[in-house]
Amino acid sequence: MEDAEWVLVGKPAEDFWNPTSMDLSDTSKPLKVTFSGPAKHWTDAVPIGNGRLGAMLWGGIATETLQLNEDTLWTGVPGDYTNPDAPAALSEVRKLVDNGDYAEATKAAVKLSDHPSDVYQLLGDFKLEFDDSHMKYTEGSYSRELDLETATARVKYSVGDVEFTREHFASNPDQVIVTKISGSKPGTLSFTVSLDSKLHHHSQANGQNQIILQGSCPGKRVQPKASANDIPKGIQFAAVLDLQISKGGVAHILDDKKMKVQGSDWAVLLLVASSSFDGPFTKPSDSRKDPVSESLNALKSIKTLSYSDLYARHLDDYQNLFHRVSLQLSKSSKSNLRDGSLEMNKVKSSTKKLHFNKSEDGAVSTAERVKSFQTDEDPSFVELLFQYGRYLLISSSRPGTQVSNLQGIWNKDIEPAWDCAPHLNINLQMNYWPSLPCNLKECQEPLFDYISSLSINGSKTAKVNYEASGWVVHQVTDVWAKTSPDRGEAVWALWPMGGAWLCTHLWEHFTYTMDKDFLERVYPLLEGCTSFLLDWLIKGPGGYLETNPSTSPEHMFVAPDGKPASVSYSSTMDIAIIREVFSEILSAAEILGRKDDALIGKVHNAQTKLPPTKIARDGSIMEWALDFQDPDVHHRHVSHLFGLFPGHKITAEKTPDLCKAADYTLIKRGEDGPGWSTTWKAALWARLHNSEHAYRMVKHLISLVDPTHEADFEGGLYSNLFTAHPPFQIDANFGFSAAIAEMLVQSTTKDLYLLPALPRDKWANGIVKGLKARGGVTVNIGWQEGDLEEFGLWSVEQNSIKRIHYRGTTTTAKISAGKVYTFNKQLKCVKTYSL
Repeated sequence: MEDAEWVLVGKPAEDFWNPTSMDLSDTSKPLKVTFSGPAKHWTDAVPIGNGRLGAMLWGGIATETLQLNEDTLWTGVPGDYTNPDAPAALSEVRKLVDNGDYAEATKAAVKLSDHPSDVYQLLGDFKLEFDDSHMKYTEGSYSRELDLETATARVKYSVGDVEFTREHFASNPDQVIVTKISGSKPGTLSFTVSLDSKLHHHSQANGQNQIILQGSCPGKRVQPKASANDIPKGIQFAAVLDLQISKGGVAHILDDKKMKVQGSDWAVLLLVASSSFDGPFTKPSDSRKDPVSESLNALKSIKTLSYSDLYARHLDDYQNLFHRVSLQLSKSSKSNLRDGSLEMNKVKSSTKKLHFNKSEDGAVSTAERVKSFQTDEDPSFVELLFQYGRYLLISSSRPGTQVSNLQGIWNKDIEPAWDCAPHLNINLQMNYWPSLPCNLKECQEPLFDYISSLSINGSKTAKVNYEASGWVVHQVTDVWAKTSPDRGEAVWALWPMGGAWLCTHLWEHFTYTMDKDFLERVYPLLEGCTSFLLDWLIKGPGGYLETNPSTSPEHMFVAPDGKPASVSYSSTMDIAIIREVFSEILSAAEILGRKDDALIGKVHNAQTKLPPTKIARDGSIMEWALDFQDPDVHHRHVSHLFGLFPGHKITAEKTPDLCKAADYTLIKRGEDGPGWSTTWKAALWARLHNSEHAYRMVKHLISLVDPTHEADFEGGLYSNLFTAHPPFQIDANFGFSAAIAEMLVQSTTKDLYLLPALPRDKWANGIVKGLKARGGVTVNIGWQEGDLEEFGLWSVEQNSIKRIHYRGTTTTAKISAGKVYTFNKQLKCVKTYSL
């Protein structure tokens, strides 16, 4: 494998449009996450991933660690997610709710809870150890970065007159993590490499410059005190590390488990891994998959590829996704001139120029940029964090992988926070919010596969637990597609709306792509979900249908008798999700010629009997069916605003009174909360077209978290830009990208809203390319000094008529497939050409 220096980089994908009336002076800072030294904490490390395999790179000097993950490594085995005692408990709870005894209903509802989810595990550590001379590296020569343009992590430093470079990337097309190490002078590279794991494992170096690690996950989430014979066989896994070195270098085995390299010019290390996981319905003991053979075969298939081949294939795959969207933002050149920071641009006063006046300053670490944001409000940092969310989604969710979990695919612990389990009362859904507007629809495919698996187990849960048809999922799930309630208190465990919320993603995918074949494929999932909801709804007072029991996720109320409770009936979120699903299946049935089906008739009938969204005495949206006292008005969840975002039933045009109440609800809730709460609020404010408050939430998130005192923080960013609950949860990284997109473009299948929540004084100049709108349209917008300058639209396959809205002005445009349309600031089409 040669020491190649040059790799051809492809042009940006889908870059069909450039502004004609603006001279875009692009001096944006590079899309890089940079560090001034090696990682001291896990949240200082650099994440790379190919959707299935992930690594966290610490960037040490004498010792480098790549902490490894593989997305199918979980504890446990397929489970029974039914409870034959649940119907009796359900009847008891419903009676208590009907009698208004909400505190007792809350206690009794614990009988409906089940066992906890299983736990996401880690793969192990890939360690490099260099000789002591590396500790004498030249001060100031160290650099560490993650380049988002190429999905490549690099570490550089000098020892004497030799510069050492490490380059790492995770290739999706070749399913391998690649590390290249080199010295700037021949024969200067010497190191030891090993593989290790916190899980039960065996590691062995062979005579082919390889280390093979074999291990197993626990068959239960917590090792029981029972004998080993009572513990089922867990998921087995293997990793193979292959070493290739330059001519003249020497490699030999050390202590049977390590390989030592001496006197090489460069080294390339290939890490492949696989597991025995064969889907959520196959016991590990029944799996016929051999992780060692699969890993060796994967390695064999790429051994003939040079490093430059591997890198070129990686770039082609990654950049095809990443380069679909670009974003450039800058402050007003007028305000910059006033503060004297842009004196040199005074002569460049043409109103037709967009100046992105940002200096490249490689010496400033990303952590320092986070620290300074509260004062400098650097728009280019918003660009970076927006694109970082897209990078993380590409890196943690690809066709054929597992869904991106609570930490994506990155985890260092045997017992991670909240088990790293997908949580369905906001977190998993938020992970996929950017997939459609941010032009990464392929990254959502694992979610659809997962919903299909959940529907199978969920139909058993619905039938046994609730004597209902269709399928149901609760709040927490895992790799085995757990569908029963979590263990413990009803306030979090009793929430049977997880599957219904997930189903809204099926419809959203159709509205963005207009893919009728996709809608046909997923329609049975919508049918099953709807069937459960129809059975779950029961007749209540006033002629309305109700959900009983019902909770508002993770939030308590004070019952009329003064006692704390969480269980009542018809929480606002329950009804909002049901209303959304009913609306979607009616639309889907119309498109697919199914509007005369018996199920659709039932939906029409039930839809008219859903209780309306109500406004409380204080003017806020009521969170529960009754105007209960809220003991925590600043609670992190904003579940009762689902109908505003991500739902579509609260709009300025159709429900202005509810929009006003939603506005007050957000004010009342306050700005504090974990990262995901912050980004959800940003999206909610954007949907209200309130740019000031949307931006306040953007700014609120950008605060540096000290990992040694993270309990003192709420929300914020770590030095590697992972978002904090705390601890780390990846959902807010994705929520941030989605919220920025929502501030710039909003849509229905017929309407397009341009710059609906643009903070004109903060991002006065900008251009965004490649955002997607509903109806299959790609959107590009340029603006100057806070005003729309020009925009472009195109659709590859769809003919459509769009109502285009900008600051109270509306026009109608006909978009034909295969053509690019350029519009001016008056919303007039000024140019058309074919793709």
